[in-house]
Amino acid sequence: MDTNVNFSDAELYDAILIEDLAPFLTCFSKSLNKFSLAHCLQGLAILPLHLAASYRRVKSLESLLSAGADPEIRDQRGRNALHLVITHWPTILASWPKPRTKFEMAMMSMQHRAEACLRVLCNHGVNINAEVDSDGRHTALHLAVRYGALPAISILASHGAKINTIDHFGMMPLHMAAGILNTEMTASLIKLGADVNKVFSFFSGNSPLHLAALAAANKPVKALGVDLGCIIELLDQGADPNTVNHAGRTALHEACSGGHEAVVALLLKYGADINQLTTAGENCLFLYLDQKLNLRHTSLLWKLLTMTYPLTISNRDGHLPSSLMLPEYFDQRDQLLNLCQQPRSLMDICKIHIYQRYWKSHGRECLKQVLPDRVHDFVFNHWENACDVMFVKEGDDIPPRFPRFPNMEDFTMPQGV
Repeated sequence: MDTNVNFSDAELYDAILIEDLAPFLTCFSKSLNKFSLAHCLQGLAILPLHLAASYRRVKSLESLLSAGADPEIRDQRGRNALHLVITHWPTILASWPKPRTKFEMAMMSMQHRAEACLRVLCNHGVNINAEVDSDGRHTALHLAVRYGALPAISILASHGAKINTIDHFGMMPLHMAAGILNTEMTASLIKLGADVNKVFSFFSGNSPLHLAALAAANKPVKALGVDLGCIIELLDQGADPNTVNHAGRTALHEACSGGHEAVVALLLKYGADINQLTTAGENCLFLYLDQKLNLRHTSLLWKLLTMTYPLTISNRDGHLPSSLMLPEYFDQRDQLLNLCQQPRSLMDICKIHIYQRYWKSHGRECLKQVLPDRVHDFVFNHWENACDVMFVKEGDDIPPRFPRFPNMEDFTMPQGV
């Protein structure tokens, strides 16, 4: 602490919080970037500028910056004032078009002050793309996603934030938003230019759609609406459902492995290839069967058995899913192996191949010009109906329009294992 300063920490601390700094600025204007207060809450030394940023004191922040405070100076954790405004962003779980209660008004007031602080820093030339001095190397935009600061995203972007910037792990802000299934942030980032098909630079090679599918597959069914909203946003904005990660897995592979029926149906409707193989030669059916918990529910299994071609439950090395090697599943393993040897009708084989080749809208429209309506509907309605059946509840009868194998009626899986 500068020994020439003749006032206490408490006095300056209070002055910053009540936004009445005028009596103090002339006393320590030359020490603004050196003088530290003892922060009574965290036991850390904190610069006056950082205190004003953390507590969203707009006038104090403006006064300190105008008096010469350095917006780029870091605290002991490698964060500058911009980072601190966002890490202390008020958490609002719901948006109110018109706040009515005192609590709602207080929360909205805090958020407006946070936005104002952000704009003050931007107008004073803070480096928008500065990284936190830590292993993660997060920028302010990464932090905005992490701390739920939705309004901060557009403010940062309007002042030059790089939307597709990556952190130390190769993650963009969009990866983070998709990974927590935040539909609003996902939509905002995409609108501002985020690359929906950008894969991890390092490690897994996952795209935002991979991360959303993984997150959705690990959510309980009750959270379905939120899960699908984020995934729909990605797909509507051009996310490729057949992008592969470093293991050769698509978002559909991840959804099948997680046994999330509605996500599987959604990806199929947007053209995901159910017969695409991973690097290890595993199809979606293999990955579904490889998770023991999936075997408690046979609804998705029926659809995978019907839509997979060629029908196989082994990988490229001839290994079967690990769950089927358990003694309690020996009977089901033999039934599945027998089912794989049942011949498909030429009609079904043709439908599968035509759909896979022409599923995209432009291809489908071209095909519609040369095929009779009955033949066109015969091919495409088969798959659309199959996807619709994905939403049939466990235990319901599968409609007759959904094709079966001859001996599928006799197939059983143990329940509640």
